[in-house]
Amino acid sequence: MARRLFDIACAASALIVLAPVFVAAWIGIRVSSPGPVLFRAKRIGRGEREFTMLKFRSMHTGSEQSSPITSAGDTRIFPFGRFLRGWKVDELPQLVNVLVGDMSIIGPRPEHPDIVREHYSDRDRETLSVRPGLASPGSIYNYTHGESSLVGGDVASQYVDRLMPIKLGLDRIYVQRASILYDVRIVGRTVGVLVARACGRQHFEDPPEMSAFEGHTDCLPREQILPIPNSQYPASK
Repeated sequence: MARRLFDIACAASALIVLAPVFVAAWIGIRVSSPGPVLFRAKRIGRGEREFTMLKFRSMHTGSEQSSPITSAGDTRIFPFGRFLRGWKVDELPQLVNVLVGDMSIIGPRPEHPDIVREHYSDRDRETLSVRPGLASPGSIYNYTHGESSLVGGDVASQYVDRLMPIKLGLDRIYVQRASILYDVRIVGRTVGVLVARACGRQHFEDPPEMSAFEGHTDCLPREQILPIPNSQYPASK
């Protein structure tokens, strides 16, 4: 109950404070690309229930259906949509999903139904025991380390084989340690990463959950899951 109250209070407050951002995004999408402002994405939530997740549309109309995974330089994204994605403004409509109870402020990011059905192991499904969220340790890692690594070729396969195992591993750590205080820390980490990227920072240390994830004996070494060129992401000190 305490976490649900936390979610409602945060979502309602954010919707009021960020109302000008919503208006600006709405106008920008209308001017930049013909089609609806909102994109309704099917996702899998708590208890493996399918729900409709709201996003500001950042791709040309109709192109979203070709693949649920985007890559660096994805040509389906129009310029203003790329700006929205860079600041994660495209995710803000999910505050409505939080209010109605489909999502939480903090929780594992929900995946496309096809990815869950075809690629989730029983252990991966541990992340479906809680409400999905706007942010999580896995989503922060994806933003700081993973998104730019998906380039060329079959990005969906790259994501499933190399990036998703780390995201889910980090989010399993979150599920095991979940608390309101932990949620507050993740909110702070998410804001900090967004501000750092806006200031031009490109290199980030691994999240603190990484050591616990790599400590599981059934996990592949990170370099075997998602090899990242040292020139782009040097090893954390």
